[in-house]
Amino acid sequence: MSHDGATSRPARRPARRPVLRSAAFLVSGALTVTALAGCGGSDDDQTSSPAARQDIAPAVRADVADGGTLRWALDALPGTLNSFQSDADAGTSRIAGAVLPSMYRMDSQGRPKRDADYLEKAEVIKTEPKQVVLYKLNQQAVWSDGREIGAADFAAQWRALSGKDSAFWTAHNAGYDRIEKIERGKNNLEVQVTFAKPYADWRSLFSPLYPKDVMGTPDAFNEGTRRGLKVTAGPFSIKEIDRDAKDVTLVRNPRWWGRQPKLDKIVLKTVARDKRAAALAAGTLDLAAIDPEDASRVAAAGRGKGASGPLAQGSGAGRTPAQALRSWAVVHGDDQKAADEEIAAREKTGKALRKYAKEQANLDGYVVRKSLEPAYTQLALNGSEGPLADERVRRAVARAIDRKKLAEVVLKPLGLPARPVGSHLALAGQQMYADNSGALGDQNTTEARALLADAGWVPGGPLKKDNATPKPKTAGSKSDTESDKGGDGTYIVGETDQKPGDRQAPPLAPGRTAAVQYAALLHQADAQKLRAADKERKKEEEQAAAPQDGRQYAKEAAGQGGAPGAYAPKGTAAPAAGAPAGPLAKDGKPLTLRFVLPSGPGSDSLRTVADKISQMLQKIGIRTETAKVAGDSYFKDHIASGQYDLALYSWPASAFPATDARPIYAKPVPAADGSLTIEQNYTRVGTDHIDQLFDQAISTLDEGEERSLVKKADARIWAAAGSIPLYQRPELVAARRNLANAGAFGFQEPAYEDMGFLKPNARPGAEPGSKKGSAPASSPAASPSEARSEG
Repeated sequence: MSHDGATSRPARRPARRPVLRSAAFLVSGALTVTALAGCGGSDDDQTSSPAARQDIAPAVRADVADGGTLRWALDALPGTLNSFQSDADAGTSRIAGAVLPSMYRMDSQGRPKRDADYLEKAEVIKTEPKQVVLYKLNQQAVWSDGREIGAADFAAQWRALSGKDSAFWTAHNAGYDRIEKIERGKNNLEVQVTFAKPYADWRSLFSPLYPKDVMGTPDAFNEGTRRGLKVTAGPFSIKEIDRDAKDVTLVRNPRWWGRQPKLDKIVLKTVARDKRAAALAAGTLDLAAIDPEDASRVAAAGRGKGASGPLAQGSGAGRTPAQALRSWAVVHGDDQKAADEEIAAREKTGKALRKYAKEQANLDGYVVRKSLEPAYTQLALNGSEGPLADERVRRAVARAIDRKKLAEVVLKPLGLPARPVGSHLALAGQQMYADNSGALGDQNTTEARALLADAGWVPGGPLKKDNATPKPKTAGSKSDTESDKGGDGTYIVGETDQKPGDRQAPPLAPGRTAAVQYAALLHQADAQKLRAADKERKKEEEQAAAPQDGRQYAKEAAGQGGAPGAYAPKGTAAPAAGAPAGPLAKDGKPLTLRFVLPSGPGSDSLRTVADKISQMLQKIGIRTETAKVAGDSYFKDHIASGQYDLALYSWPASAFPATDARPIYAKPVPAADGSLTIEQNYTRVGTDHIDQLFDQAISTLDEGEERSLVKKADARIWAAAGSIPLYQRPELVAARRNLANAGAFGFQEPAYEDMGFLKPNARPGAEPGSKKGSAPASSPAASPSEARSEG
C-alpha cells in the first residue's frame, strides 16, 4: 500500500494479478499490498458499485489522434521486470500490463474478467476425481519473436512458481503449489491444468504470463528479467531502459494482433512526488499521480490567474498583516543592517512568487482526475507484546475511534465519498464486499473505557518511579525538526504546535495605513498590560479580606488538578461526557502507546490522521507518543520488525482475497530457532479459526460458499482487532486536458491501446468502445487542444 506519500516500497496499483500484497504507507493520499456472517450492515448499493467512479476522460477511438508520446510519471525505476519476485513494484506492474499477456484482468468493479486478446475460453471441465481447467487460447496470440503462446509457457511458469525448486527466487507460490500437471490439449492452443487439491481462485493464475525463456531456468528467472524483457506479447514492447535517466520507453509491438495502440510511445519517467508539480509546469510530463497539495495547485491554475487565484498559495503568499507590518517597520527603521536583510528577503520572496506565477500559468494545461484507489488505509495494532497483546485493550482502541470522521478528514476536502471501509478483504463494488465491522462494534467511548477497566487499566493508579514515562519533546522542538530529516523525534499528539512567533495580528482596519495600525497595536498591548495588572491587584485584595477557613487552599489545589476530595468552587460544572479521561495505569505502569509515522515530504495528511486518532484515544485515557521516522526505514525497521504499537499503512484490494489475504492475517507460528514466523501479518494478531476459514474458502469450487467463508473470516478479523480499516485512499492524477482514456483508473486496469491525445475539436466523455470499456468520467469534459505529436 503509498503511506499517504513516502514509503519504503512505492505504492503500487495491484498487478494484473497481485502476486504478493506489498505494504504501502499513506502520506498525503500516496506509499503501496485484498467474513461472522451477518454481523455488520451490508446493502446492495455498497456491493453493486464502487464508492467512486473512475475518472479517465473516456473517448471513442475515432476521436483519438494516431501517434504521439505519453510521458507518464513513475515513482522509481523497477529493480526487476519479473512480477513474481519480492522486489517487484508499481513500475513492474505497469510495464507488465502493457507488454505481457494476462488471462484475466480486473474490471471496473474489481472483478476478474477474461481478456479476449489472449483467452477465448477457460472453464472447469472436471471436479472428480480432481479439478481440471481447460484454457483455449486466442489463435492469433504470439510472442514478439513469432512463436505461438501455448502449453509450454504455462508449464514453465508452473514449474518455476510451484515451490518445488528453491533455486527460483519466487515471492510466493500460492495456487501454483496445488497444480499436479499441465498438458497440451488437442492442439498447442489448448492447455489442460490438473490440480492435486481443489483451488477456488484458479483464475488468479497465469496473469501475467511470461515466456518459457524467462521461466525455464533459475538464472533467467532470477537475473535475466532485471535488465529487460527480450520477448513480450502485448500492445507495446520495451524499446529501451535508460538507467542513467531512469526512464523506460515502450513502443508499439509490430506483431500485435489486437486493436492497434493510438500512441507511438509511452515513456515512463522517474519523477519524485515532491518534484512533479515543477515537472508538470515545465511540460515534461503528461500524466502523473500527485499529492493533495499539488492537486490543489493544478485546480487553482484552472480557476484563474493572478493574485486572486494561484498566487494565494505561492511562497510568501500566506504573509499575515502582522508580518507585513513588521516588515514595513524593519525596512523604515534605524537599523540599516536589519533593513538591508529585510529588503533582500523581500526580493527573494518576490522572485519565488514570480516563479510560482509562471508555473501556475503552465499548470492551466492540466486537469485533476480523481477517484478512489483500489487500496485502503488501516490502523495497525501490534499485538505481539505490551498493552496491545490484550485483546480487550485492542478492542478498546478500536471502539474509541470514529472511522467516519477520519474518512471525512482525508476525503471530504477532495470532494470524494467519505465512506469508512467495512471489510479487510474487499472494497465497495467487489463481489466479496460486505460491511462486517459489526463484529467489533460501533464507536462507543463508554464501552471502550469499560473494556480498559476490565483489563485492569484504571485512572489514578500509582506509578513506579522507574516506570514513569518521561515527557517527550513537543512538536516543533529541535528533536522533532531533526526527525523530518530522517531522525527519530517524538511529540505528544494533540498538544499545540504553535510557537509564540506564529500568532497572527488582526487584519488592517478600513482606512488605516500600516504605520497607523502599528502604533495602535502597541497602544493596545500597553492597555492590556495595565488591565491585567489591575485585575491581579483586585484579586489579591479580595483574597486578603476573605475568611481564612482553609478552603482557599483546596480551591487552589482543585484549580491545579489537586488531590481527590479537594473542594471545587461553587457552580463549577461537571466534566463533559466527551472530556479527556485521566491517565490510566496498571501494575505501576502508565498506558502509553507508541505511534510510529514516516517523516518527510507528503506526510502532512498522515500526521493529521494520527493526531485525530490520538485525540480520540485521549478521551478514554490512552496517551500516545508519536515518533516520526525516516520514510525509507519506516516499513523495514519499524513495521516489519514490530517496533511500534500503532501505525498507519495500506493494503491494495484483490480480486482473490482467499489467496492473497491469507498470509496477511495468518496466525504467527514459532519457528525452529525460536523466532516468530509472521508471513505478512505485521500486526502479529491471528487465530486458528481465521486460518481454517481461509483454508476452507480456497478449497471450495462453489463461488457462493467461497464468498460466505471469506465474509466470515473478515468478521473474525474485525473481532480480533489487530487492524482497523479506515478509508479508501484517494487517487489524484494530473493529466493534460486533451489526454483521453487515462487518469484515475480506480479498480479497472488501463487499456493501453486506447490511450491517446484527442483530435482537434473532439471532446472526451463517450465510451471508448474497447473490450475494456470505461465508465464515463465524473468530472466535466476538458477543453480540446492539439494532440502533442512526437518531437
